[in-house]
Amino acid sequence: MRAVLVRVVVGFFLLVATIGIVFVVGVRRKSATVVNAVRRLSRATKALPLKTAGTGDAYASVVRHVGRTSGKNYETPVHAVAINGGFAIALPYGSSSDWVKNVLAGGTAAIVYSGRTYSVDEPKIVPLAEATLSFTSRDRLAHRLFGVKECLIVRDAGASADGR
Repeated sequence: MRAVLVRVVVGFFLLVATIGIVFVVGVRRKSATVVNAVRRLSRATKALPLKTAGTGDAYASVVRHVGRTSGKNYETPVHAVAINGGFAIALPYGSSSDWVKNVLAGGTAAIVYSGRTYSVDEPKIVPLAEATLSFTSRDRLAHRLFGVKECLIVRDAGASADGR
């Protein structure tokens, strides 16, 4: 009986490790199958992070954007970091995410960050290296692990010319 229990436990941990490796390698290599599965899971569960996103010291912020074809209003949880005169958002799934396309097409959005809502404009995709120092060392480690190469930079439309 003990040997069976050990096999089950070892098998379970091997299964979890295998799924973890497939996930990391799939996201890192931008495997369409893995990335699309993660996107579907994120969409299905996004109500949970939206409950606290953008409040106080929450890790996630919220991007409010308008659908480029539907015209509907959307909210997407993201990890935005403040930079001089705006925000940077790492793009672990690349620039082909619908919310990124919507922000680029519309040219404007709003970001809820630390309890405040900021109107943003001038969105542009840049290499992550241009904003990497704005992220924490923990974020940078995750970016390297998952092969994140791009980020979205937006300008705080309400900031003065000197970034304040």
